[in-house]
Amino acid sequence: MSFLQLFEDVKQQEEIEIPEGWLQGRTVFGGLVAGLLMQKACSNIQDPDKRLLSCSVTFVGPVQQGTARLTIEILREGKSVTTLEARLWQDGAVQTILVASFGVSRTSNIEVKQEPVVPLYAQPENLKTIPFSKHMPECFQHFDVCWAEGNYPVTASEQPDFGGWSRFSSRQYENRQMTVPDLVVLMDIWPPGVLPMFKQIAPASSLTWHITYVRPIQHQLYDWFKYKVVTEYAGEGYSTEYAYLWDQNDHLIAILRQTVTVFT
Repeated sequence: MSFLQLFEDVKQQEEIEIPEGWLQGRTVFGGLVAGLLMQKACSNIQDPDKRLLSCSVTFVGPVQQGTARLTIEILREGKSVTTLEARLWQDGAVQTILVASFGVSRTSNIEVKQEPVVPLYAQPENLKTIPFSKHMPECFQHFDVCWAEGNYPVTASEQPDFGGWSRFSSRQYENRQMTVPDLVVLMDIWPPGVLPMFKQIAPASSLTWHITYVRPIQHQLYDWFKYKVVTEYAGEGYSTEYAYLWDQNDHLIAILRQTVTVFT
């Protein structure tokens, strides 16, 4: 099943089939799950002037390949903002919840742009794209990822965090206009910031993920996006981190915050 067909199924029906090739450990890649729920949310926004402002995703339990049911509830529809909740169900239980707010641009006297300093990375064409291998999670085959800063996962690094570039794989996908659900899928391909500190392979899974969507995308699937993650705190089996996403022209696209469950 093609990516486009999967998103089209989400728009047209409540029950879908999550295809093979997207596993990340014992569960389906969280970015795909969040992207499916975002597609459900976007397809229920009737006002074309309302764009995504922010969303929060809670990964309740592991999502498996196969049949899943997506439900949607509009919590409030105001003149400026619509807030809704989308849920993914399997075997009669909720496995993932997304709450998203969409709003129209409004005139305001308040404007603050204390944006983070953009890291200076070599361009992706001057970096090595990580080759996909059978030892990597299946979901990585769908993306091109270039490390530009920090250590790779599971290298016993004394320091967490890293940065680099990512895009949809030109080997797997035809180029087309990127959508917000596409972007949600892409942003989650980067692992948790503490993974370089791991001395051996062990699970680490997202518990909650919050996205503030700063600048609407006008990009293609083959466009590269710059990413940098910073771990604020890690202990007692959990870590908290924030990250930023820029496009190749250094325009800030999204601010991300995540709580991760660490099993080491």
